Amino acid sequence: MTGIGVEEEFLLVDPRTGASCPRAATVIERQRACCPLPDGAAVHEELRPTQIESVSGICGTADALYEHLTAGRRAIAEAAAAEDCAIIASGTPLRPSPGGGGGSDDRFGKIDALYAGVVKAYEVCGCHVHIGVPDRETAVAVVNHLAEWLPTLLALSANSPFEGGIDTGYESWRMVEQSRFPGSGLPPRFADAADYDRQVGRLVDCGVLVDENQTFWLARPSSRWPTVEVRAADTASTVDEAVLQGLLTRALVLTALDDLHHGVEAPPLDPQVAAAAVFSAARYGLTGPAIDPVAGKPVPAADRMAALLGHVRQALEDSGDSDLVRTLLDRLEREGTGAERQRRAVTDGEGALLRMLIEETVPHP
Repeated sequence: MTGIGVEEEFLLVDPRTGASCPRAATVIERQRACCPLPDGAAVHEELRPTQIESVSGICGTADALYEHLTAGRRAIAEAAAAEDCAIIASGTPLRPSPGGGGGSDDRFGKIDALYAGVVKAYEVCGCHVHIGVPDRETAVAVVNHLAEWLPTLLALSANSPFEGGIDTGYESWRMVEQSRFPGSGLPPRFADAADYDRQVGRLVDCGVLVDENQTFWLARPSSRWPTVEVRAADTASTVDEAVLQGLLTRALVLTALDDLHHGVEAPPLDPQVAAAAVFSAARYGLTGPAIDPVAGKPVPAADRMAALLGHVRQALEDSGDSDLVRTLLDRLEREGTGAERQRRAVTDGEGALLRMLIEETVPHP
């Protein structure tokens, strides 16, 4: 079975106030000393010292993915608690760190220097899914096929309605933050891997990317592995939602591989309509209108979700994930996205929202 790897970004917070805590280095040191992970899994620092990343190993089944994601969250939470912190899975912080400051290595320092005020208080967290493909050439072709579905994955994951304690009116304010960087949003169409490299290289030459490993597109061929990396989703409040992103993304990649095998080309997307589709997904999530990026017209968000499920139905059945995906989607429909749940919780005060996020982030035994 085609492997899935998931990278989850979390915020370290004061468990009493929800303010971000810049203690990633000490939390990771403690985790490595006392809180083991499954084979292939790891925990890393992120751009800001208030952020921490859990990386699963390569998982062939939903059960394995559950095991890795659950273990990663529990290990970080245990280490964080020993440093008087908690972890939360929210696309944006509840209360930003009062300090700010840069990352812990030279590359993060270059990012701070290049993007200045855009990145100074950047603490957004995403969920990145890697799906194995035969080679890099195939990865680039698959990215072309994924583009039209990325806004739906974003809408499904929306989990960042607040910024600095204020309701933004958006379901994914993380995506608004990310859109400030050059070359964000849906990837352009690439003729082949060489064309991808040329387009990335041009942006580096223009001085708007730190290096060839940095792009802001919502899907790309991995720079290190023979995988497609999909980066549309806000970080998932629950393990269930992270697994859902993983399974749907794998089904999309498998469907794209089948289309390529049969000579089916990816539909062309108008760049302005593509940008509108991302905006609509960030603004409304699953609660309002969506944009069909191929047809170029507004449609109900539920219609785009139904279209995605129809598109990947055979792949889900072949992988044995169809029933689980349906169960997880039914639960999401009943309970709402992370953004919807955050808004409901905050009606009882910020303390209630913080407690909800801490409880949802770390699964109980």
